[in-house]
Amino acid sequence: MDFLLQIITNKILIVGVVSWFIAQVLKCINNLILTKKFSIERLFGDGGMPSGHSATVTSVAVAAGLYEGFNSAPFAVATIVAIVVMHDAMNVRYQAGKQAELLNVMAEMFEKVTGTDLPNEEKLKELLGHTPLQVAAGGLLGVVTSVLMYLIF
Repeated sequence: MDFLLQIITNKILIVGVVSWFIAQVLKCINNLILTKKFSIERLFGDGGMPSGHSATVTSVAVAAGLYEGFNSAPFAVATIVAIVVMHDAMNVRYQAGKQAELLNVMAEMFEKVTGTDLPNEEKLKELLGHTPLQVAAGGLLGVVTSVLMYLIF
């Protein structure tokens, strides 16, 4: 049971979870302001402002540096992972979302023109990735969260 205590008291892990949670709550608020509707999906969904992925990995990298040293292996690994995740969010997943958006339009047009339904009834998920601004906002949120938590605790 000691391992469980170690997990729930791991400061770096806690910082990452808190950053993710703050980002997701901010997404819900942004969505509520923009659409005038509350969507619980935004609390757990991908895409949107700010990037929860970026907030999480950036806060973990910064916290690793603060707690373990900026010349430590945990900081180096966390930083490389953060770079890969943020690059993926801005490029691969963002482009996949754009393709899903186009495929959804094409499927809808096909169904209207032919009068037949396509076998896949569900629309493809379009909010997958992030714009550079969303990634930067998530990264900034991650830095601020980790520094504040380090100073407070």
